[in-house]
Amino acid sequence: MKYVYVFACHEDEQALCEMELRALLGADAVIGARYAISARKIEPSRSPFLKLRLAVELEAGSLAELAAMVSSHPVTGATFKVMFAPTGEPVLYDRQREIERELGRHLRGQAEMRRPAQWFAVTALDGRWLFGDCAHGEAVWLQHQQKPQNYSTALPTRIARAVVNLAVPDAAGTLVDPCCGIGTVLIEALSMGIDSVGFDLNPLAVRGARVNLRHFGLPEVVGVADMRALAPHGGSDAGAEPASVSPAPYDALVLDMPYNLCSKLPEAEALEMLEAARRLARRAVILTTEEIDPLLAKAGLRIVDRCLAHKGRFSRQVIVCERA
Repeated sequence: MKYVYVFACHEDEQALCEMELRALLGADAVIGARYAISARKIEPSRSPFLKLRLAVELEAGSLAELAAMVSSHPVTGATFKVMFAPTGEPVLYDRQREIERELGRHLRGQAEMRRPAQWFAVTALDGRWLFGDCAHGEAVWLQHQQKPQNYSTALPTRIARAVVNLAVPDAAGTLVDPCCGIGTVLIEALSMGIDSVGFDLNPLAVRGARVNLRHFGLPEVVGVADMRALAPHGGSDAGAEPASVSPAPYDALVLDMPYNLCSKLPEAEALEMLEAARRLARRAVILTTEEIDPLLAKAGLRIVDRCLAHKGRFSRQVIVCERA
């Protein structure tokens, strides 16, 4: 089985979107301007960019041939609807609606336009017509933008969700955010069912993170600690507050490097943080406004992928690393 995923992103997010898709769908995924093709099946709601997933069950060289095949395709839902999946092929809007109606007439079942029990999708790609079950992505991350505690320089929620997928693409590992701030990354990770924990040096930030986690009904797995003192098991030599943590070393870590518009993080301190990141997890996603490639190498971290993530005029490097 192969799957066609349709995604949408702003041009400023294109590089991050493609990097996330490579992590979720595998390096052999085919990524086009608005679609990706992969043998991997993931829930579209995991990504802030994916709109739908089409399971390719039927494939034909012409629409007429596809319609003939659809006539014997099983409909398992009480009602159904066919939609055209826009993959970037030059198919006009009115023509898309005609295609939906044409295939719908050939299916044996009860059509329902508003709330169908089963969705099908059809699309055209590289001269071929594809048809199959359709799953829609739900923009879960949108509701997480309405946090009780927030600040202007916090990581945007959409970027945070993509970064979590870069860190734990299979959603089965453990994640630590050792500079969690108000918990933006933790909220996205926990909402995807990823076993996660966070720490921050600032008690006020930890308090805000707890408020935000509680607001969304998520466990308050945060504590006060300097990441440089965190032990691999999640404890601290600096008296960190207890938090519900999983056995470590963690599978992944997300680190949004501290920055200040008026000053620069001392290089020695940045290196200590990167060395701690390597100690705490096998895989790390580092976000930074500074050039840190030499420090990553010095800390024993190897870069496996990277891009720039933009927020207006403000840009962060998103760097995926593994232990060298």
